[in-house]
Order: sequence, then structure tokens, then C-alpha cells
Amino acid sequence: MTPTHCSAPLPHVVDPTLPRCGAVRHAPVARAAPIGAPPPRLPHARSAGWRAGAGSALRLAAALALGLTLPCAYAQTFPARPVRYIVPSSPGSAVDTIARIVAPGLAEEFGHPVLVENRAGAGGNIGAALVARAAPDGHTLLQINNNHTVNVTLYRTPGYDLLQDFQPVTSLALSPYVLVVHPSLPVKSLGDLIALARKRPGAITYATAGAGSGTFMSAELFRSQARLDMLHVPYVGGGPALTSVTSGETLLYGAPLSTALPHLQSGRLRALAVTSARRVPLLPAVPAVGESIPGFEFSAWAAILLPARTSAEIVGAVHKATVRAMAKTELARRLGELGYGVAVDGPPELAAFMRNDIARMAALIRENKLPIQ
Repeated sequence: MTPTHCSAPLPHVVDPTLPRCGAVRHAPVARAAPIGAPPPRLPHARSAGWRAGAGSALRLAAALALGLTLPCAYAQTFPARPVRYIVPSSPGSAVDTIARIVAPGLAEEFGHPVLVENRAGAGGNIGAALVARAAPDGHTLLQINNNHTVNVTLYRTPGYDLLQDFQPVTSLALSPYVLVVHPSLPVKSLGDLIALARKRPGAITYATAGAGSGTFMSAELFRSQARLDMLHVPYVGGGPALTSVTSGETLLYGAPLSTALPHLQSGRLRALAVTSARRVPLLPAVPAVGESIPGFEFSAWAAILLPARTSAEIVGAVHKATVRAMAKTELARRLGELGYGVAVDGPPELAAFMRNDIARMAALIRENKLPIQ
């Protein structure tokens, strides 16, 4: 039997064979209720604007029908205009770099412009909260990263629920961080840095993109596991943090490999170690932190989410467009030159990864007694 209308999708299910919506269009209204939520509480029959009798019954039926067909109405018109690509970090950061490589490829697939918007602050929470409140029509994408699985534990009130307020689409890319220092710091190796920090407790400053960011976790975990006393200097985003260490305002930064590379090549920064499990091809002479601190590993990742209650059709369309864009040779080459490997998957796989990473980051935060924000 062929259904006559589309119903709200189950979480993390993308099936392109699902029946398409009918020809009737409906004007966008308030967001539909969450999957599994109880029926909406309607006004009492005696309240203002509602009257008992057949007329109120008809209005009630019409209201319910409109709510049930809302996901279909959105799906029928996607994409209908430029798509907003929210980057919860500052211009020039690694997260921003990925977005500006991926967005043109998505625009080709969508046939509409994809506009990158930087919404930095609170370790990525400001941008994420904006998308959590956006209409579930596919026209607002969120690029998340390490920050967001960390923030679940690190922030008491991040302003959204990472697992309930979003629909996973796909992972994008993976890359290590690299511990870099300003050339004025008299160290040539990770061993030198550890020795100097122990000799001068509290004297070495390390920059981060804010509490909860990947740069924060990479540097903080290194500091903790190496048992060092260093001074944390948080910035609003990775761009300002990188500028601080290249200018000498701070001395150490756990930088994403992509943003550190140009400064390493120009000599403005010195690489001491990468945070991956082993050395990377782009920096073969730079050791892994694990060579000095056994078991240390921490990598940067990025993924795409949509607002919760986005229809299965739209999730499927965005997933297909993203996978096709990421498969393009030029896009993969540009990411590779920056130290990123393409890492696409599906909504169920990304959802499972997010849950696992939340648990892993929570354990690391508790183990290292990081302060809750």
C-alpha cells in the first residue's frame, strides 16, 4: 500500500526510496513536535478564539493536518534558496578552512550558493545554538568539530542538546594537531619544552581557541599528562589564538595542522610534535607526542549536522550532495595539502561516533579534573 502523505522521519534514517510528498504545498509554520513527543496541548474549547461545536472540530483537524505535513512541505522546496553554512569558529581557523573548501562543492551540487557564516564564541556553543533554533528545512547547516563533544561535559548550559537538537548527516575530515612554539622560546624538541616548563613553572603561556575547543583539549591533555605548570590564555576562536603565538604574545599552541603549516614553512613557528598516534607524511621529521608520552593521541575532526526534525528526504539530499562533493579530486587534494584526510560516513555512523566521543571526552575531562564552565 502506498502512503498518501509523508510522516516525520525516524532519527538517523536516510532512505532515498521513501515515497515523495504529494503535490499540495503548505506554508511554513512553527516547527513540528520532536519524534516520539506527546501530542501538542491545544487550547481549551472555551478559551478565546475557540468555540465548541463543529467549527472547532474542523479547525482542530486542519491544525493537526498542517503539523503532520510540515516535513513534506519543506522537502518539496529544498533547496529553494542559498544555504547557510554555519561555522562556530573565527575566520582563519582550521574549522573555517574546511568549510571554505567544502562549501563551493556543495554549491555545485545544490545549484544554489552556500554561504559560510562565522559564529564564534563559547567554544563553538554560540554557532551551534543558532542552528539548533533554525527551521528544519535544510537551508541551515552546522559544521561541528571536537569542541562540541567536549562541551557536552565541559559546559553546564551550552545552550543546546547535541544529541537531541540536531540530525547527523556525515563526517567530513580528520587531521592531527601539532604543538607549535614561537621561535623566541629556546626549545628545539618536546623534551626541551618539558624540561623548560618544569624549570620555570607558570612562565610558559599556551593559547587556545577557548575552553572546550580541540586546541584547548590537545594542549591541556599534554600539559596534564606531562605534569606541567603552564599558563592558559583563551581566545575567541582559532584565528586569534594562532595570531597570538605567531606574534609572540603567547609561546605555545596546540594548532590544527592545516592552519599551522604555512607558518611552519615560513619559519614563523616551530613544530615540536604532532598529536596523532604516529608521524604524518606532511611533517615526517616531527615526532608524535606519543614518542615522549606513551599512549597520547588526539585528532581534529569535522562533521555536518542539520536541525532536529529535518525530514529524511532533506537529510538524504544533503548527505548525497556532501558525499559527491567530498569525492571530487580537487577538493580531496586541497584538504590533503592541509593535512586532512576525507572521512565521510552516514547519519547512523556519525551518531554512534558522536555518542562514543562524548563518553571519551567526558572521561578525559574527569581524569584531568578540568574545570566545568
